[in-house]
Amino acid sequence: MIRGIVKSVMQGVIQRVSASVWGDGAIDNRELFQHYGFTSRPLAGSEVIFIRQGNHFIAIASDDRRYRIGLEEGELAIYDDQGQKVHLKREGIIEVVATEKLIASCKEAEIFASTSATITTPQLTVVASTKVTMDTPLLELTGDLTVAGAAQVAGALSSATSVADPNGTMQEMRGVFNEHDHVEHGTGGGMTDPPNQEM
Repeated sequence: MIRGIVKSVMQGVIQRVSASVWGDGAIDNRELFQHYGFTSRPLAGSEVIFIRQGNHFIAIASDDRRYRIGLEEGELAIYDDQGQKVHLKREGIIEVVATEKLIASCKEAEIFASTSATITTPQLTVVASTKVTMDTPLLELTGDLTVAGAAQVAGALSSATSVADPNGTMQEMRGVFNEHDHVEHGTGGGMTDPPNQEM
């Protein structure tokens, strides 16, 4: 078994690695075997382990202590030199860190959170080509709500302050109704009294 320092890794169906060994020695263009379902391309300067098969060297493992993250006993992680990682922690927490964007693509997606779920971001956009359904007994919004299209309410609609349209609030309309009068068209003429029953 021989330890080397990676000089370069050439992409291909099988990656091939060149490394410096024993001071000025070198092992060049050798196959870098990796586990099925897992792949990485080591950086120059990372470490590699070669084994000899007859007169042929094969790289079977690589590591880069420059960027390895600290782990508790029993923890697992995938990481890179940019600070990105997937960290399976002992507390039952899986931490995913991406420096720019996190993309997940699939046909269907389901997330089950038995207690709660929180999304924290300055701006959230949901794009649905057909509709969005929220199956919940109560939907609370702590801020304003703006609707670009029509709004339909099957149940009651109430407001703790006011409801308005371009002509005024309902309270203003109620005041106009309660105080309004008009010219009497019957006998005597004159102005009518305000309505007996106020809104």
